[in-house]
Amino acid sequence: MQQIWKPDLYQDKHNFVWRNAQGLVELLAPQPGETVVDWGCGTGHLTHAIAASGANVLGIDADPTMINTAQQQFPHLRFRVDDACTFRLEAPVDAVFSNATLHWVPEADRAIACIRAALKPGGRFVAEFGGHGNVATILRAIHTARQQLGFRTSDATPWFFPTIGEYATRLERYGFEVQFATLRDRPTPLEGDNGLENWLRMFAGRFFADLTKAQQAECVAAAIAIARPVLHHNDQWFADYRRIRLVAINSPRP
Repeated sequence: MQQIWKPDLYQDKHNFVWRNAQGLVELLAPQPGETVVDWGCGTGHLTHAIAASGANVLGIDADPTMINTAQQQFPHLRFRVDDACTFRLEAPVDAVFSNATLHWVPEADRAIACIRAALKPGGRFVAEFGGHGNVATILRAIHTARQQLGFRTSDATPWFFPTIGEYATRLERYGFEVQFATLRDRPTPLEGDNGLENWLRMFAGRFFADLTKAQQAECVAAAIAIARPVLHHNDQWFADYRRIRLVAINSPRP
């Protein structure tokens, strides 16, 4: 149960990832003829939304299955498989857009350097991602379940959830001017009676990868039971998201 992206499950049960980001596209305010990179484009829905403005968009993602799905759904758009920390463009662009991706990239400095290199002087970086305290209840439930069942626990996580101050400092170190940044709670409804189970299987597989299939099922069930009093209300599951949203400019000044 490692972190394997499943486009069908992603689109069927977790479409909130892009549906909740329409405001981020509005914050980007793409203009006709602008060049934009959708960094961590997933299945391409937000790439499509940006392209509807008349901007020239390139969607990039590290996962080939996601890119394959995006290309099938939006064959008129450009997509490519590339790494968040090493991608290079033929020419700098007006904007880099990123939704729900940066928290999957623990090598934050390498990613920021790569993003800055992709931007024209004065180009903008518009992003939303998990901030400090994101899914804290879910993480506690996973760790408590493993502990109760006698499985080894660790503070290691595949995610990077910084504070605004920490991330803004990193951006400034690499020559960005942070013009806007917020951290907000965004409890996010999960679809169906198995909402949290689907979320765990979609996004948290690495926490169960060392277990047998039977142990995984037992541990997931225990984590769900632990989280239920906090995250299940009126027959609805929620994920306790906290999101950073920011706009930063690639400063042309030395």
